[in-house]
Amino acid sequence: QVQLVESGGGSVQAGGSLRVTCAASGFTYTGYSMGWFRQSPGKEREGVAAIRGSGVIYYAESVKGRFTISRDNAKNTLFLQMNSLKPEDTGMNYCAAGGRASLRPLHLSAYDYWGQGIQVPVSS
Repeated sequence: QVQLVESGGGSVQAGGSLRVTCAASGFTYTGYSMGWFRQSPGKEREGVAAIRGSGVIYYAESVKGRFTISRDNAKNTLFLQMNSLKPEDTGMNYCAAGGRASLRPLHLSAYDYWGQGIQVPVSS
């Protein structure tokens, strides 16, 4: 049974930092691309960052230079370090796992499994 469990969310002020973590189980972690998605109030879910099993990384333009995605293949864990947070970063953050190579690693269609999400409110 595939499980993706996010943790580490919480309220933060603009300019602050937060790290969210995703614990994965039930599939061959190293063979999957992993991604972080965000759904802000009133908006569609969007890709924030992705990392392939090979370690190749992709970022949305809105978070480049501020967010860092990483993975620990030994512990089946995914991380997203978020720095210089802005109020527009507010939203539910979801961890996702995709088992096929995709030309659109930041698109929802590239992913098969999703976590329940974790709230990250950023206050101004």
